[in-house]
Amino acid sequence: MPERGCKSLYFVLLTFISIFTLAGCQAQPSKSYSLNQANASEVTIPNPHFDGDRAMKLLVEQCDFGPRPVGSPAHIKTRDFLLAEMKKYADVVKTQDFTYRGMPLTNIIGVFNPKAKKSILFCTHWDTRPTADEEIDPAKRKMPIPGANDGASGTAVLIEMARDFHINRPKVGVILLLIDGEDYGNFEMNQGVFLGSRYFAAHHKGYDPEYGVLIDMIGDKNLDIYKEYNSQKYAPQVDDKVFNLAKEMGYSKYFFDSVKYNIEDDHLPLIQAGIPTIDVIDFDYAPWHTLADTPDKCSPKSLAIVGNVLEALTYQESPN
Repeated sequence: MPERGCKSLYFVLLTFISIFTLAGCQAQPSKSYSLNQANASEVTIPNPHFDGDRAMKLLVEQCDFGPRPVGSPAHIKTRDFLLAEMKKYADVVKTQDFTYRGMPLTNIIGVFNPKAKKSILFCTHWDTRPTADEEIDPAKRKMPIPGANDGASGTAVLIEMARDFHINRPKVGVILLLIDGEDYGNFEMNQGVFLGSRYFAAHHKGYDPEYGVLIDMIGDKNLDIYKEYNSQKYAPQVDDKVFNLAKEMGYSKYFFDSVKYNIEDDHLPLIQAGIPTIDVIDFDYAPWHTLADTPDKCSPKSLAIVGNVLEALTYQESPN
């Protein structure tokens, strides 16, 4: 994730500046979380079918396995669960199996319309951090995080998207990539992190998406998604496309058209591999890398909003 584990001075300065230029709004309560009813009067993009309640159930099911860091029994159980879910929906499902320090890791790849000339990539990480390094109590820092938002939220959205794409076929190819080993090691030393995205970047022959969208920590009840520095620098057309679409759909109080954080995340190896990829992330999340990252901090509505935008993005793409 972001210079993950250490919010740099750069973050602090950007945040300080942003106070004078940005005003964040908290999510308002809603009676329904299915995509076709969230802000329905403002939505102008066709084919809204995302169900936030189903996605929330998928989030909880992952957390029921417990913390899911690389090398743990829960990690293996979660892998098997996610692989089975993806196989229910995608046209083609493949895995990339590799190891780190003798521990098994698996990227799960679901593909729709594999013969399409044009495809887009959606990705997220499904593993969780083995240490709660943002806890104040030193003893608690040694414990693994539950990873409800940081891991399960993006994964839940992509699995629910797979279900929708199975029912309502997109016109373009879609690659859904569940990335392993993003959150394992030392971010400050750049060791043992972004393992799955680096592996995919080095072995993505046969997958040639036009662009990619990474989602991370998008289940926060108070959803505030700002543009990310590297996304805007290296994939500005994709970044603008997503945020403009969110605005068209009536989600301006959740997607802010301004850069706030410079984040090192799974999108960087993909960018370096020639896939222009943006990071859609809500980094204003107090329980980040703590034991408090639990399902009660997440919302079906937030999941539906993000799922809304990504599905609309997909359905509006032309195959030419």
